[in-house]
Amino acid sequence: MSQDKKNNKPLKEFKFKFNFYWVYGILFALIIGYQFLNSSDLATSKLSDNEFKVILQDNDIKKILIVNDDYAHIFIKDDALEKEKHNSKTKGPLFNKKNPLYIYDFGNQQNFENELNAEKSEYKLDFDKDNAKQTSIWDGIFMWLPFIFIIAIWIFIMRRMSGAGGGGGPGGQIFNIGKSKAKLFDQDQKVQTSFKDVAGLEGAKEEVQEIVDFLKNPGKYTKLGGKIPKGALLVGPPGTGKTLLAKAVAGEAKVPFFSLSGSDFVEMFVGVGASRVRDLFKQAAQKSPSIIFIDEIDAIGRARGKNNMTGGNDERESTLNQLLTEMDGFGTDTNVIVLAATNRADVLDKALMRAGRFDRQIYVDLPDMNERKEIFEVHIRPLKLAKDVDIDFLSKQTPGFSGADIANVCNEAALVAARKDKKAVHHQDFLDAVDRIVGGLEKKNKIITQKEKRTIAFHEAGHATVSWMLEHAAPLVKVTIVPRGQSLGAAWYLPEERMIVQTEQMLDEMCATLGGRAAEKVIFNKISTGALNDLEKITKQARAMITVYGLSEKIGNITYYDSSGQSDYTFTKPYSEETAQLIDKEISALIKKQYQRAIFILKKHKKELTVLAELLLEKEVIFSNDLEKIFGKRPFVKEPLVVKKKVVTNKKSEETVEKITTKTQKDVNNEGEISTEFA
Repeated sequence: MSQDKKNNKPLKEFKFKFNFYWVYGILFALIIGYQFLNSSDLATSKLSDNEFKVILQDNDIKKILIVNDDYAHIFIKDDALEKEKHNSKTKGPLFNKKNPLYIYDFGNQQNFENELNAEKSEYKLDFDKDNAKQTSIWDGIFMWLPFIFIIAIWIFIMRRMSGAGGGGGPGGQIFNIGKSKAKLFDQDQKVQTSFKDVAGLEGAKEEVQEIVDFLKNPGKYTKLGGKIPKGALLVGPPGTGKTLLAKAVAGEAKVPFFSLSGSDFVEMFVGVGASRVRDLFKQAAQKSPSIIFIDEIDAIGRARGKNNMTGGNDERESTLNQLLTEMDGFGTDTNVIVLAATNRADVLDKALMRAGRFDRQIYVDLPDMNERKEIFEVHIRPLKLAKDVDIDFLSKQTPGFSGADIANVCNEAALVAARKDKKAVHHQDFLDAVDRIVGGLEKKNKIITQKEKRTIAFHEAGHATVSWMLEHAAPLVKVTIVPRGQSLGAAWYLPEERMIVQTEQMLDEMCATLGGRAAEKVIFNKISTGALNDLEKITKQARAMITVYGLSEKIGNITYYDSSGQSDYTFTKPYSEETAQLIDKEISALIKKQYQRAIFILKKHKKELTVLAELLLEKEVIFSNDLEKIFGKRPFVKEPLVVKKKVVTNKKSEETVEKITTKTQKDVNNEGEISTEFA
């Protein structure tokens, strides 16, 4: 390798790389060259009238070919070519005895032919005369242009179908169309992600860490008779970190890692998907121990013949069949593990889910409060934070957020702070980012009439009032009448993270949701279209209570929910028409009852509702402490209990009983007598 003398750096050696498209260029050049070499126009010279008469009278002409009734090609006899006047014309590299040596433009054809006949009889000439139709070299080139255009389009289509940039070597894309598109990560191209970058997901990490440990120390398991697991399926909602977990496996395992998407197997050509599956597992077996990661496997793993309306997709099903065969067909000594990720596990084929193919199904759920705190700590590392940032509060403020949502919150907070020219990211910037992601962009300049604004204020105040007065409703964080996204107003709550939900809790949430429309009815005795989102939410919730969770006394402990997803492809209902009518009546009665309940609460607290709405019109944004000033503390918030024990002697029976008294801290401070006694 040579070196650059100025910088003392080694110069890169030029490596010749063959490109198959050069073949097309060479063929095109040969076609054009053939046209040039066979063209008689390149080696001919034009004759004047006097020159033509001289060579004609000297009897040097072998043949006169009248072309297109316009000009004549003059062919010279072989012995006449040796003459000095012709010899200079024959020395050119393009000269060919079969081609004419001269071109003569004769003008009028009839006069020319009469002149030839006269000269031939007078000088006893022996030349031949003929007529022909010919095209020029440029006409030939233009004739080939449509074929060239068609070939170019064909090449372009083949490149697009086989995927630009994939597969090199002789033949380009079209000859490698059956090859796997998996991206290989090995010692030359390492993945930097590790398990330290994956916050939360402790159970999922333990599962995949065991797989990594098996690849690193197989003897630890095989000496006890254990076998390597064939595959692990990561299942969970979008954004929970399934792909990130696979990246961490790639970074930790230190073995060849093949990564691709389920759609990479899909192709318009028949049999290409199955061919790519075979090639993928062949490459993985050659580099074993190795890992194959298939993201969004539902693209090829859908249940076969499940959609009866359109029939089976033979190409997709043949790809799935090949995948099933490869996963359960290769030997256990190859040490190839298949990781896959999907958020649609319900549509996957049962044969794919069975043990022996995907031995483990790892559910990656939405993070809880503690896991959200860990995720926040990961994503705030690159941020310059102010001292007032409270990660604990942010983790409580973001229930239902996935890992991707939290990453978006952190990034959005940095953008909000930069937009305001701050030197650090403050706590309020995170809150603004949450509002921006949940509610949308603020539209303070949106034109709203004063009447509409007042209606919106009472609507949002109705939500806040009812939720404040209900025990199981989520506590309010803030209310705003500033338009965000498609909504004209919004209320933010902090829902309790529950594993199961009781009927009373669902009814309270439904009643609080109807508080907006109920407030419009109580204050204005009119209702508007602003409750569309609320009505959609409670209708779905009421239908779920009755048909899914079996919370209706009249319907009973029956569910019509199909977890397998088979009912999505049928036109029949799982219940009779009478039951359908009963379900509709139950839904209507349930919603009506909660609506009347919301109206009752608002009429009882109409004065406080009006004060809250007027404050909302004034400030546009109010918080929970403002509601506490108007309504007082929520009556359902439990104070910490203080337990006291004392021994009491009954004078009549002379029995000693231990009396346990529990009081709230407030009662203890006031020396109140409210207590609960247990014998």
